[in-house]
Formats: sequence, C-alpha cells, structure tokens
Amino acid sequence: MPQMRYVILKDERGIEAVEMPASHAYQLSALNLRLHKELDKLTAANVPQLPNAIAECDNLELHDRSIAIHSGIDYMNQLEQDFSAIQEKSYPLISLLTEIRALQAQLEQWYEEEMDV
Repeated sequence: MPQMRYVILKDERGIEAVEMPASHAYQLSALNLRLHKELDKLTAANVPQLPNAIAECDNLELHDRSIAIHSGIDYMNQLEQDFSAIQEKSYPLISLLTEIRALQAQLEQWYEEEMDV
C-alpha cells in the first residue's frame, strides 16, 4: 500500500484535508504558498477563494465528520478548473496554471503507476 500524507487546509469556511502521495504532499503545500503570494496581483473579479495550507501529517484520524478529505487528484482537478476560469487581463496567469498543471500531471502519472502495481 502506498504511503500517503495529508495536507491540512483552512479558510473561513473551515478545515479540510487533501490526501496526497507522501512523495507529492510537499509540492501541494509549496504550490499553495506560491498561489497565495500571487492572488493579490490578480485583478479579475472571479478569483477563487483559496484555503491556506496549515499543516502536513502522515496519519490522520478525524473525530469531526464535517471535515472533508479530498483525494489529491480531485483537489488538483478542481484547482485547475478554478484557475483556468479566471478572466485575468493584467497579470500573466499562465505561469500559475503551468505550476498547477505540472503537479496535476505528476499525480495522474502516480495514480496510473499505482493502478498497474
């Protein structure tokens, strides 16, 4: 069974977790920090709300059933959809989308390889 790691995210709506391959969890945390640095530069009206990565852990035992756990690939697919829908005119959004899509592709490859095993 592959080693998984959880990235804990928080925003005004609450806390959620993303289950990632242990080898890729840090990349999601780093991507989240990078996106937050760039969000203020976006001038479009439809910039998505992005939770803050607040922690990573290897094991996660939740006692609050209202906290959602998302698969890494589902989270990345949604993130890509949200950012590709931004109608930005002033800031080159392509670099952010490239980073999102790179991690998305890595996860797709990881899941394909795991399915073959």
